[in-house]
Amino acid sequence: MTHVTIGVLTFRRPDDLAAALPALLEQAAAAERPDRRVDVLVVDNDPAGSGRETAAAFDSPRLRYVVEPTPGIAAARNRALEEAADATFLVFVDDDERPHAGWLEHLLGTQERTGAAAVAGAVVSAFPGELDPWVAAGRFFDRRRLSTGTPIDVAATNNLLLDMAVVRAAGLRFDAAFGLSGGSDTLFTRQLTAGGALMVWCDEAVVTDEVPAVRVTPDWVLRRAYRSGNSASRVDVVLAAGAWQRARARTRALTRGLPRLLGGGLRWSLGVLTARPAHRARGLRTAARGAGMLTGAFGLVYQEYRRGAAASGPASVRTTRAG
Repeated sequence: MTHVTIGVLTFRRPDDLAAALPALLEQAAAAERPDRRVDVLVVDNDPAGSGRETAAAFDSPRLRYVVEPTPGIAAARNRALEEAADATFLVFVDDDERPHAGWLEHLLGTQERTGAAAVAGAVVSAFPGELDPWVAAGRFFDRRRLSTGTPIDVAATNNLLLDMAVVRAAGLRFDAAFGLSGGSDTLFTRQLTAGGALMVWCDEAVVTDEVPAVRVTPDWVLRRAYRSGNSASRVDVVLAAGAWQRARARTRALTRGLPRLLGGGLRWSLGVLTARPAHRARGLRTAARGAGMLTGAFGLVYQEYRRGAAASGPASVRTTRAG
């Protein structure tokens, strides 16, 4: 019997969870067969269990709800791995995403045809209103689209199927050092493929990311670009074996980050001189990513998901030095 678990992580977003669960339960029911069982797992990273009532309201035998009190997205992802210990496949999806028709079947079908250890699907964004022209010009929410079956070496967990037998055999976990900064999924999938496992793309397995208004501002998208570069450099350093290789990884981050920082600044200047918003926005986007790569090379960690004493809204952020 094939056992599929859809794992959705949540933190103090009961409205998003309430919108996501009906669609995920519908996908689970549609994908069940005599030889396949599908359930939905909610991992609530709020120690107070703020999503408990939302999950309980569905009263579904396919739905499980657990609380992971350890702060950080890596801890929540690891709890999903633990809860899916007896599953054949674990499918990660975010609580602010809505799957398109046939999403789960497309992921499973691609895995069956390719034998891949992991299958990543496409994410498209939906916005609460008209997108800020500057943000639109910067193409901050553009994501890759590839032909189905294309091998890839890195993926996020916002739309990802994992073969749990391969994950268990490799002894992989999400690194807690990336728990408050993000990037633990980047490191996890790169470790998976570096060990020889096949990961492929499935372009038909689409989810829509419902982007809230607080995430479509110039400030937020630039901070996300910076964090992306910061995490990328840190992942490269972690993957390096030995002091010499780590030094080379830091040097690569410097040689990649500095041209982005300088080139992005020049493109922004060109945009100012020519009054072209695309140059200004994309220049700052490139510069922000380059700056993040440089700080990551020196061990500075951008904590996008750090929680304050009253972390009921968007997480506060802070840059610290890795230990």
